[in-house]
Amino acid sequence: MKAPFSRWLAAALLLLGTYAPGHPVAAKTPKAAAAPALWVVKDADTTIYLFGTVHVLKPGIPWFSGDIKRAFDQSDELVLEIVEPENPNEMAAAMAGKAMASDGVKLSDRLSMDARGKYQAAMVVNGLPWAAFEGFYPWMSGMMLSVAPLERLGYKADLGAEKQLTQAAKATGKPVSALETVEQQISYFASLPMEHQIAFLNATVNGLPDMEREFASLIDHWRKGESDKLADEMNDSLEATPELAKVLLVDRNANWAAWIKQRLDKPGAVFIAVGAGHLAGRTSVQAQLKGLGVASKRVRD
Repeated sequence: MKAPFSRWLAAALLLLGTYAPGHPVAAKTPKAAAAPALWVVKDADTTIYLFGTVHVLKPGIPWFSGDIKRAFDQSDELVLEIVEPENPNEMAAAMAGKAMASDGVKLSDRLSMDARGKYQAAMVVNGLPWAAFEGFYPWMSGMMLSVAPLERLGYKADLGAEKQLTQAAKATGKPVSALETVEQQISYFASLPMEHQIAFLNATVNGLPDMEREFASLIDHWRKGESDKLADEMNDSLEATPELAKVLLVDRNANWAAWIKQRLDKPGAVFIAVGAGHLAGRTSVQAQLKGLGVASKRVRD
């Protein structure tokens, strides 16, 4: 039996960066230290760490310590999925450029009567004016509905692992680069055929009631370094949407594995931080590396 789309939605938020702006949050009492998974790829003169991140987190989850902090401190550079523009308006402009519908069809008119009512109600509940999105393609509303509920549940983009790592890199003078561009990540959704965009939006709406529970479960596996359980929860639901899985997961993992293999030709130490979903399961970056004859090893305290 395939897992519900809400689980896929939660998984996608582990796989892709989120485009919602973060907001300052008050400090809370720290919980027990987290121990997310970390891997290493090495040859004679090059060390590459692979760290699986979560792009949004709640306050009070201290994860930047132990082997993760040591690996980061020992690295010469930080490599992320994307480097977000410092000006959030640049990100918004990049999204709008691909999100505006060029065929003149209103978003609501692309949906069935029943789906339209559910979609508009979901937008209102999450503080998104559906009428303002009528000129956009469905993927845009689907993406916004994937993020807005998490903000209400207390998850913050400013607390995401990438943001914290970037701040630490800048503070210590480490260069920060990326495996992809902002435009590339946006294009993964923008290039989907219309029927897949509509299916994505409808299933996002239908999965919202279970989103809190599903995402909390994935976060718990991440905190405990349970990559196998993380993969188990994600794989069935990703297999249920093979077109999206290929675009968001399989092809990107293969590209990154090829990049890592080539990077081994250059001496030094690199700390790579990508969504945790990319480092779990049978199509993970590590699995792709193995297919290229490159071994990876789990780092444990």
